[in-house]
Amino acid sequence: MPDLFGRQYGRKQLQELTGDMSQLAYARRSELVEGNERGAGLIEVFNASGLCFSLLPGRALDIASAHYKGMSLGFRSSTGDVGPSFYEPEGFGWLRGFFGGLVATCGLTFVGHPEVDAQEENEPLGLHGRISFTPAKQVCAGGVWEGDDYVISVGGTVRESVAFGTDLLLTRHVSTRLGERSIRIHDRIENLAANPSPLMFVYHMNPGFPLLDEGARFLVRGERSITSKGDLPIGPEVYQRMAAPMAEEHDEVYIHWPEPDDDGRVEVALVNEALGLGLAFRYPHAELPVLSQWQCFTKGTYVTGVEPGNCTPLGRAWNRKHDTMEHIGPGEVREFHMEITVLDGPQEIAQAQARIGA
Repeated sequence: MPDLFGRQYGRKQLQELTGDMSQLAYARRSELVEGNERGAGLIEVFNASGLCFSLLPGRALDIASAHYKGMSLGFRSSTGDVGPSFYEPEGFGWLRGFFGGLVATCGLTFVGHPEVDAQEENEPLGLHGRISFTPAKQVCAGGVWEGDDYVISVGGTVRESVAFGTDLLLTRHVSTRLGERSIRIHDRIENLAANPSPLMFVYHMNPGFPLLDEGARFLVRGERSITSKGDLPIGPEVYQRMAAPMAEEHDEVYIHWPEPDDDGRVEVALVNEALGLGLAFRYPHAELPVLSQWQCFTKGTYVTGVEPGNCTPLGRAWNRKHDTMEHIGPGEVREFHMEITVLDGPQEIAQAQARIGA
């Protein structure tokens, strides 16, 4: 039953109070037609809880922007929502279409800086793989009543394939409920090919200002944490508190192995007590066992990355060395779940910190 404007409402009450449910929640499709955004498409999701976000069907149904009560939850880069036909797969060309956003998917067969993997394709692999620049098919978007809950959902399929080689099918479902401040993502990856394939899958989530600001804190309880450069052990004093934008270039990645709760789930959060706002990220530990934390605190590109995955965004060689390199067999299916929740106010921030234990 939706909790709206300080009250709970049943389905019958809301239907009596509105001419159409789009007064309170909707998923609306439109097009981006100018410049290099052409072809990205657009699905706008509105929720009267204050949570609004936009997905790009031309870009694997990634979440390009998100807002809560007018405050941006994600970093937005200068590139805009670049359409898939403008993808540059070579080297670091991925960055020419990196809009930032709340969720940019990395994978499905490669995540990391450009490299050549002599044990697999033995060819140049571009930054963070192809999936984020692959258009979705069978896209559907809309709202439906489930008892007294009104659910807005967006779904589609994205296929990363090459003749005589890789053939991975990603089926994505993104949903939110009227009155809630959560986004749920369910991804299903199936290997349709006759041979095993590398499987590298990372949710590249990119909180930005105003949530990200000097003094904001990243909360994670981990078995261990290391630097990506040199594999040096680190503690919370290194990674927890966010710095202000810097004039000099700043780019760091820290790797965490989080501890799951009794239900086998991990929760981490970025919280800004001064603003009374936070984002919590919850997911099954067995699906996404390793968490990368990216800090890019350079002026003009002020962003942090919360990046759970079945691997790190550090390439094949690094992941083989650290036993985080996986394959998916012919006909095998792997599933991934992510829940992103807005924390509103000191009480919810404190509750999240208590759950996490950081």
